[in-house]
Amino acid sequence: MKGPIWLIGMMGSGKSTVAPIVAAALDREWADADALIEQRLGVTAAEALLESEDRFRGVEIDVIRSLVNEPVVVATGGGAATTPAAEIMRSSGVIVWLRATVATLAARVGDGEGRPLLAGGDAALIRIESERRDIYAALADVVVDTDDMKPAAIAELVVEACANASSEV
Repeated sequence: MKGPIWLIGMMGSGKSTVAPIVAAALDREWADADALIEQRLGVTAAEALLESEDRFRGVEIDVIRSLVNEPVVVATGGGAATTPAAEIMRSSGVIVWLRATVATLAARVGDGEGRPLLAGGDAALIRIESERRDIYAALADVVVDTDDMKPAAIAELVVEACANASSEV
């Protein structure tokens, strides 16, 4: 497996927490797409989304495109799979959906502070998860359920799934 490992899923699914663990296990670098967007825009991801979601998504696509030839584990933003970035990811690496129930996501993101898309509280989380579930499912090469699991155990499943997927993808 030479290309990126793209971690997709809802906010709170564990992408940013698990990415460095997976990267260490595979002797790869890792990247957090939101952090790279923040570097490029000079504001937090939350501020960028509030200012202009279109601008944020455009920079997100550029960030994803910049990583396609890198042997890196990427924690994507939750919405990356809903944009043209999805096709870029599909053509360049293994896509792993870190899947969690809405109850788990709600417990992990708390009151949603710093997450503008959750301004509507639990109803917003339920709506977003419902809108994205089929998109994630269609895009993912493999699915790893993260409910009731510690990050190290999730990472172990991701590493195993990627090893299996790379022989199939």
